[in-house]
Parts: sequence; C-alpha cells; structure tokens
Amino acid sequence: MNLLFFSYMYMYIIGLLSLCLVHKHLLMCLLSLEFIILSLFLLLYYYLMSFGFEFYFLLIFLTFSVCEGVLGLSVLVSLIRSHGNDYLISFNLVMC
Repeated sequence: MNLLFFSYMYMYIIGLLSLCLVHKHLLMCLLSLEFIILSLFLLLYYYLMSFGFEFYFLLIFLTFSVCEGVLGLSVLVSLIRSHGNDYLISFNLVMC
C-alpha cells in the first residue's frame, strides 16, 4: 500500500468522526458530508489511477456529489426560512 492511500483513508475517517461529533448544526453536518465525499473522490481517483482504468466514473461520481450538495443547501435554506435557525434539536419531526 501507498502512503497516499493511507492519507486518503485518514481523511475519510476524520470526516466520519467529525460527522458523528458535530451534530448540532445542519450546516456543519453538510460540511462534514462534503469532506467525506471529497475523500471518497480522492480514494476513487487513486484506485482508478493505480489500476489504469478510465476516469468516466469520476465524472458521474462528481455529478451525483454536486447534486447531493445542492440538495443539502436547498434543504438548509428552506429550514432556515421556516424555523429561523439551523439547530437540529429545534426541528420537531413528529409534527407533520
């Protein structure tokens, strides 16, 4: 294994740890998710580069990750407009 692979895995683990530990604000959760997506992209790039595969799957992965980010930001804006803050504890999910 390569040192680069372990650094990307370390990034992924740190992203998961930050997602688990910082869960008060929705914006911080979205930033942690984007960091995890970035580390997965780098891991996938390293994997495809080391075995000599094509990089078309990376374009599809980036497309879906951008759609995930835009959807998260739109949910964040909608929740801030309706509730006034982005604290996850203040959202009552029972009330439908």
